[in-house]
Amino acid sequence: MHLILVRHALPEAADHADGSHADPGLAPEGHAQAARLVDALAGSGVDALYTSTMLRAVQTAAPLAAARGVAPVTREDLREYDAERSTYVPVAQMAAADPAAWERMRAGHLPDHVDGAAFRARVCGAVEEIVAAHPGRATVVVVAHAGVVNAYLASTLGIGAGLPFPLDYVGVSRVVCARDGMRKVRTVNEVSHVADLL
Repeated sequence: MHLILVRHALPEAADHADGSHADPGLAPEGHAQAARLVDALAGSGVDALYTSTMLRAVQTAAPLAAARGVAPVTREDLREYDAERSTYVPVAQMAAADPAAWERMRAGHLPDHVDGAAFRARVCGAVEEIVAAHPGRATVVVVAHAGVVNAYLASTLGIGAGLPFPLDYVGVSRVVCARDGMRKVRTVNEVSHVADLL
């Protein structure tokens, strides 16, 4: 099957003083980026569409779902590693907001509070369940997060780093998944459809 992995579009920043989980929706620029996914995948069928339960992923998938008449399936195990944090800082603001975290991310490492092995196992287990549910020539789109897409790509390519690829908003990565277990990464972070919005 043909697996298409998509990072969500640009979200708003969020800071919950009460300690509740930050789950921001898309910024206005993010909605414009999400709309571009429809044309970006014009040459691909969409037999199924999955998203994480986080609002930024759900809203990114919405234009594609509407255009293709496909009901998205949300999965909690596709959530980002920061899902339970009370703050969310878009990556473009991170260098100023938290220089140490920014440098750690640039070096390809997950935040130090994340159990990298457990996160990768959760993500890969979820994606492989999706792959198993759509054998043959199906094309499945998964809209999730930079950490989630990185975890699956890194596992497939045998890369140890948690964040090996600097994935852009609404960047598209494609993986061919064969029934015999073969996984072949075809592209990583296609962005021509949103280049002027990044």
